[in-house]
Amino acid sequence: MDIREAIRTQPMRPFQVWIVAICVLLAMIDGYEVVVMPFTMPHLAQAWALTPVQIGYLLSAGIFGMALGAALISPLADRIGRRRHILLCLAMITLGMALSAMAQNVGQLVAVRAFAGLFIGAVISSLNIMVAEYSSERRRGTVMGLYGVGLPLGSALAGLAIVELVGAYSWRAPFAFGALLTAVMFVVVLVSLPESIEYLVEKRPAGALESYNRIGRRLGFAPAKALPERQSHIAGEKPWRETFRGITGLRTACLWLGYAGLIAAFYFANTWTAKLIADTSGEPNLGIRAGMLIQFGGVAGALLFAVLALRLRPRLVTTLILMGGAMVFVLYASQIGNVSSALMLAALLGVFANGAVSAFYAISPPVYPTVARATGVGLMIAFGRSVAILAPVGTGYMLAAGWTPGVLYQFFGGVLVVSALAAALLDRSYRGRSENPETPDAPAGEGTAGTRTA
Repeated sequence: MDIREAIRTQPMRPFQVWIVAICVLLAMIDGYEVVVMPFTMPHLAQAWALTPVQIGYLLSAGIFGMALGAALISPLADRIGRRRHILLCLAMITLGMALSAMAQNVGQLVAVRAFAGLFIGAVISSLNIMVAEYSSERRRGTVMGLYGVGLPLGSALAGLAIVELVGAYSWRAPFAFGALLTAVMFVVVLVSLPESIEYLVEKRPAGALESYNRIGRRLGFAPAKALPERQSHIAGEKPWRETFRGITGLRTACLWLGYAGLIAAFYFANTWTAKLIADTSGEPNLGIRAGMLIQFGGVAGALLFAVLALRLRPRLVTTLILMGGAMVFVLYASQIGNVSSALMLAALLGVFANGAVSAFYAISPPVYPTVARATGVGLMIAFGRSVAILAPVGTGYMLAAGWTPGVLYQFFGGVLVVSALAAALLDRSYRGRSENPETPDAPAGEGTAGTRTA
């Protein structure tokens, strides 16, 4: 049997669940590394007497690296394989986190945070793809939603760890701890994570048949004498071209616009809320608590997406979550001066902002054919984070120019409305057309992807 077809059509087996579990753990580590700087910032700002503009540059350094890494390093997964790509990223993240713990001034810390961000931004595309490719079609949206819990849960637990680490040591300790966590997961991936089945079949690297059969045995299938036929209709030498061709090009534009607006609002909420609450209350630990509430809300948001995806098209769920986020941002704007209310509403910020990130990670891989999937998802993340770089730095300048926190939250609520419209247009682009990314222009019902994969 073609293992790809078995994965698509049959109930998920324990080995597939194990693969998803590893990716969830990796997403949790990634979530820790994304928020370690903003959660540490109230203490670092006091220790180094930082200005708002310096804070903005430090918060944006990692986002800049993530954007560049998503554009330049994510596509490597279409060449060297998802597994090798993940291992490369984990090794470099470990190094970047260790160097962050040793930085002696703002310039050094900006540089090493950008370096670590290169690989933090690149690894997420391969994780998204691994989960999508090892999930059954019937449950893919739900599985991707459950996988989406990893990022906000890791970020939320980061707050608990950072409070203890900073209290016992200094602001450097959370970065050293992050290096240790990443090194441990490197070993786990090296020992336990297989290569993508679809990559093995479509790209056929050296030893592909042996790897294919090894995975097949873990799934309970007899060894095959030859690899199944390729399904992709493109050669893959320049996969980025496929992301802009025909109807896929329109879908790419929708993904880019929707994700860019979302991730700008996401990084504003995740990088500045802790600092704004700390400034309002005069207590840095209250800022960390607000950041933790946002992340725990994100866990609920990912679960909400998973549940709704059982009944509705995941693209439609994405649109609804973005509209809910716009309303919550506007509501938060009116309560930012009331610390107790703002803390309670911080969880709702996370439900919609972090939940929508999980949604985009779920709906983007099935847009692209196998040989261009890492490139397509990586370019979406790169474009979004390139725009999002402006959020922390721009917020610093806007605050310095006299913008109030309430106006900032209203502004980003409007940005989420634009993202929701882009997600709705993406969903409409599938009307009457196949869900199969290998034949995107075919009439609905043709191909093998089914109607619930995107």
